Amino acid sequence: MTQQGKTVAIVGGGYGGAALAKALDEHADVVLIEPKDAFVNAAASLRALTQPEQWAERLFYPYDAFIKRGKHLREYASGVDERGVTLASGERVEADYIVLASGSGYPYPAKTRTDSTDEALAHFKETHAELAGADRVLIAGAGPVGLELAGEIKAVWPEKRITIVDPSDELMPGYEPELRAELHSQLDKLGIEVRLGVTLDDEPAVEPGRTGTVAVTANGEPIEADIWFRAFGMSTNSGYLRDGIAPLNRRGQLPVTPTLNVEGHAHVYAIGDVTNVNEEKRAAAAGRHADVVAANIIAQINGEQPASVYEPSPVRVAIVPLGPELGVGQMPSENGPVQLPLESVIEWKGRDLMVGYFDQAFRLVPAQ
Repeated sequence: MTQQGKTVAIVGGGYGGAALAKALDEHADVVLIEPKDAFVNAAASLRALTQPEQWAERLFYPYDAFIKRGKHLREYASGVDERGVTLASGERVEADYIVLASGSGYPYPAKTRTDSTDEALAHFKETHAELAGADRVLIAGAGPVGLELAGEIKAVWPEKRITIVDPSDELMPGYEPELRAELHSQLDKLGIEVRLGVTLDDEPAVEPGRTGTVAVTANGEPIEADIWFRAFGMSTNSGYLRDGIAPLNRRGQLPVTPTLNVEGHAHVYAIGDVTNVNEEKRAAAAGRHADVVAANIIAQINGEQPASVYEPSPVRVAIVPLGPELGVGQMPSENGPVQLPLESVIEWKGRDLMVGYFDQAFRLVPAQ
C-alpha cells in the first residue's frame, strides 16, 4: 500500500472522477470537488424517467459509500493552477496532484438538472406524469440519447406515437452500414418515425418535458406533438479553465499527453469528456482514463516515472439499447469494427443499464 501524505484534488465526480477517487482512496489523501451529493449513473436516467418507481433511486450512489478516507467537498471549482484548485466560495484546495474530470453537460433528462438527489428524483416523477398523459412525442436529436429515449418510451407505452427529427442525413454517421441498417429495422419494428435531414425551424414554445400544444415546422413541414424532448447539445464543463492551466480547443477541451497529463504539467491530469482525446465521449472511456491516471499518480507518489499510457480505440464504440429487449452495438476486433449480437447488447447494457456493475464498483452489494 502506498504511503499516505500526498493530496490529490479531483475536480468532478462523474464516471471518471468517481472511479479515480475510489482507486486512489487508500493511496493518497483524496479531495473530490463535486457539487452533487451522489454519483449519478446517467446511463440509466432515461429509464428512470419512464419507470421512476423501479429505477430512479437506483441511479444515485452517495460518495461516502465508496470514498472512505478521502473528503468530498460539495463545491464548484472556479480556477486551477499547478498548486491547487480555487473554489467558487473563494477557498483553496492545495494539492500535490490535480485531476480535471469535470465532464460535460447535456439537456435533461439524459443528465439531471440539479445537484440534489431528492430534487432529481422529484423531477423524474414530475416528467413521468407529464409523459404518461401525452399521446404524441417529439424528440429533437437522433443520436444515441434520442434513440434510447424513444426506445424506453416505447417499452412502457407502445401505443405512443414518436417522431424523431435530426439534421443529419443518416443515423449514427461514422458507424458501420450493418449497424445502421439494423437500427432502422428495429425502429421500424417499434413504429418510431425518424425524419432525417430535417431541422426544426424554431424551438417549440412549450418547455421540454411539459405537456402542451407542440406545433412546429421542420424544413417547412408541420409537426404536432403533445410533449417534446431535446436530445442534442453536449457542452464541456470547462468554463472554470478559461483563464488557466492550458489553452482549450474550440470544444472547451484540454490538450493531454498519452499519459493523460495536461500538456506542460507533470502533476496535473485530465480525464473523460474534458480531454481532447480523439474518441467518442463515453462512460467506458472515462473509466479507462481513470485506470491510467490512477496508475501514474501511484507511481509518482512512489518516486517512479509514470508509465501508463492511454490508447484510444481506432474503432467507434457504442452500445445503444432501445429499451430492455432491443438495441445495437459496435465494438473493435482484430479485423476492425464488428456489430454486437442483440443478446450481447441486452446483456452488457440493455437489461440493467450498468446498474449491477456500479452496485459492485461502489460497494453497495458484496463482491461475488
